[in-house]
Amino acid sequence: MVLKTIYVVRHGFRSNWVVDSATGEYSAIVKSPTNIPSDPALASYGVSQATQLGSHLASVSPKVDVIYSSPFYRCIQTLVPFTDSLAGSGKVTVHIEPGLGEFYGLARFDHPSPAHIEVLNEHFKHLHAEKDPIIVPSSKGESIPGLHDRVAYCLHELIARLDRDPEGPRTLLICTHAAGMICMGRALTGRMPEDEGEEDFKCFTCAFSKFTRKESRSEGLKDVERWRAEDAETVPSVDWQGGRGVGGGWTCEVNGDCSFLENGEERGWDFNIEKNEFTQVELDDSDGGLNTADA
Repeated sequence: MVLKTIYVVRHGFRSNWVVDSATGEYSAIVKSPTNIPSDPALASYGVSQATQLGSHLASVSPKVDVIYSSPFYRCIQTLVPFTDSLAGSGKVTVHIEPGLGEFYGLARFDHPSPAHIEVLNEHFKHLHAEKDPIIVPSSKGESIPGLHDRVAYCLHELIARLDRDPEGPRTLLICTHAAGMICMGRALTGRMPEDEGEEDFKCFTCAFSKFTRKESRSEGLKDVERWRAEDAETVPSVDWQGGRGVGGGWTCEVNGDCSFLENGEERGWDFNIEKNEFTQVELDDSDGGLNTADA
């Protein structure tokens, strides 16, 4: 048995934070549950979006077999309505993987890391983290091409892991961020546009995308060099571009659907926003502060 379907969703509308691009100091008006300013909870509006997303995920076909999430609070929180709905019918596990996490642009300072699993377990049920993650993003940030390669490598290893799983999961759900959702669409399909800012894969808050595996190419994944923490800046190549895609290639059947959300498509994002700021942060119109790219 091999994996056949991947659902990708973005977290809901979150609380805000700001960063001083000269010093790298992050701050937030609303305190984060993990005490990390750049790791906010969902805003009340985002909680409502997550509830609507949870209802949608409960109705999808094929049903979800395995769940992976970015380690950031807002992503795990977005999954709670859905995982709570599953808890009554059996064991539920949300696997935490740093390689699915937030995108921070290259900087002269260290960006914050997400909370450790011990801290997250104080706030959420059903979590599990492997001792050795697939890959951990650099604390110094990433270039846009580097982000694409990190996401592609993470997906390659994750798909291979699930293909080997003796329980034979066939449907994977991933909760991630705006930039990650775009990169996942590109890495799965193998379609990398010449313009990184092209609006190809949609990533509105709580948007839902579906990818199905190309039947003729779903067997016999090639082994690649493993990522090593002692050489953390080096991302192993998985040769995903040119239409090849990771895991043998996937077809996008649903692209950023928000039809199940009361107010539809909101808070979109693309890489042009990132490239237009020298410091790789965006100006948040709500309060005039500098805010990291993922809305």
